[in-house]
Amino acid sequence: MSREDKTLKELMAEFEQVVGWFDSDELDIEDATKKFEEGAELAELIKARLEEAKNEIEIVKKKFDGNASEFDETEANDL
Repeated sequence: MSREDKTLKELMAEFEQVVGWFDSDELDIEDATKKFEEGAELAELIKARLEEAKNEIEIVKKKFDGNASEFDETEANDL
């Protein structure tokens, strides 16, 4: 399964493993560089997923705030 197909929970668990690796006593500069890159990639994916969730929440909030009649897909794309 590619990272893009993983859930946010799975991505967070993978990120925590990478971070935990840096707490170990077995740090190697070459491995550390690779792990740092891996962590950065995971962080970007997590950030994107959280932004998507935020946008979805904003859409739902607008619908329940009584603005459903004013709300359109153009506005949803701007979020």
